[in-house]
This record gives sequence, structure tokens and C-alpha cells, in this order.
Amino acid sequence: MNTLNDMAVLRARAQRTETPCGDGVLAWHRWGPADGRPVLLLHGGSGSWTHWVRNIEPLARAGHAVWVPDLPGFGESAPPPDGHDADVLPGWLESGLQALVGSTPVDLVGFSFGALVAGLWAQARPSRVARLVLVGSPALSADRLPPLDLRRWEDLPAGAAREAVHRHNLLQLMLAREESASALAVALHAANVERDRLRKRRLMLTDSMALLLPHVRCPVWGLWGAQDVLYRHRLPLIAQVLARAPGFQSLDIAPQAGHWVQFEAAEAFNAALASALSAPMG
Repeated sequence: MNTLNDMAVLRARAQRTETPCGDGVLAWHRWGPADGRPVLLLHGGSGSWTHWVRNIEPLARAGHAVWVPDLPGFGESAPPPDGHDADVLPGWLESGLQALVGSTPVDLVGFSFGALVAGLWAQARPSRVARLVLVGSPALSADRLPPLDLRRWEDLPAGAAREAVHRHNLLQLMLAREESASALAVALHAANVERDRLRKRRLMLTDSMALLLPHVRCPVWGLWGAQDVLYRHRLPLIAQVLARAPGFQSLDIAPQAGHWVQFEAAEAFNAALASALSAPMG
């Protein structure tokens, strides 16, 4: 998965479904066999299903029914009418998933803002989540980090100057290595950021994930990049907080990857995720 054409081919293979979300719809995409064990991937903030472009096919080939929504307020999904943060999203996702798979438990994988949504969902609906995999989750601590050098793109016309700002911001927040900011990565990031309609998110700046993990009943895994800008100077914190979950299993850290670990270190990430999803449930 290296070009926009590759991404278009992947998109064409998906079954796209819609469920209600306020006055609009929540867009779902499914790959793999309909009767496969369902795994649900939740993207990060200012994202869409394309945060998972390098991970969907390996899961589908392994026989999973891979469900990937655009979260409410992102991508092709309408914003939720009842709030603007992670705490209102589980309800819309649950009602949509009920229509798609009924009450079947799913393996839930959440990235960044989507990890916080996944944790809140697992806490609120323990029967829904068979296992929980957190990827680069925020909200493990309320300690503030130094501000990042993120630049405004909104006032720039479409073209090279705006693309350069998107690439700069991508390397500030999402990726650790210059070569990872490929034309595909920049194009996906730009398209996602420019469609973000949920920009008042604040829970990710708190310790809300740390507070809810002791109440999550299912097994919990963590997958992180060692160069994740949120944690690279405090890596021990990740395991310390994840261990608060009664069902904590393991933490896997990819050494040369940043926050968007599933894109930047896709091969290692896919292997670690496959291991978590195949681990005995006892």
C-alpha cells in the first residue's frame, strides 16, 4: 500500500454501509468474509478509515470481518448532534453496530482518539468487546506536554504551499521519519484533516483513559511507536497505566515508529496485532 491508486483499489473492495447519525449517516466499510470473526478498527482524531490502509488487507486475509467506520464528525460521517468529544461517540457506534452484526462481541482496536472512544465503549458495554487493543492512546496522564510546532493550513489556497504545511504537521505529530511522509501519507492526512468537523475535543488532554482502565473487564493489549511524540520521553508511563486494566496482557513497542505506528511500521504492527487477536482468551 504505497500509492493513492492502491488505496482506491482497497476502497473499491469494501462493502459500504450507512447507519443513522443525527440528521445524517455514519459510514461503515467492511472487508473480508461477512461471517468472519469481527474486528472493528477506530481511527484517530482528524482521521478516517484511511488511517488503517496498511492493516486492513492482512486482517481480511486472516479471515476476519474487518469493520472500519468513519467516526461521527470525520470522513464521510455526520457529526453527532449531542456533543463534540469522545464520550458521545460510543452510543452512535453501538446503535450502528447493532444494526450490522447484532450483539456479537467484537475485537476492538482503537488508534489515538479512537483508542479513547474504544476504552469508553468497552467500559460502558462490556458484553460488546471481546478484547481491546489500544494503539497510541492519549489520556494516560493529565500532565501537559510542550506545544508542538503545528502550522495553520486553513488560510492557504489548495496547492503546494498547503501541502507543505500538511507534510510539516504530519512529521510533527504523526510520523517519526522523513521518509515515512510519502506522497500517500501526506495526501491521506490532508484529506482527513480538511474534513474534521469535531475540533472541540478536549478529553484527550486529560487522564480519562487512566481512570477508566481499572473498570474495563476484557483483555487489553497495547501497541505503540517508541518515537510517539506523546510518549517518547516517558515510555515507562504506557505500561504503568495499561497495567491498571485487570485484563492487561502485553505492550508491544515498535522502535522506529511514531504516533501513526500502524502506517509507519505496518509490517511489525500487523504481526503484533495478529498475535494479540489470536491469543488465548483464558
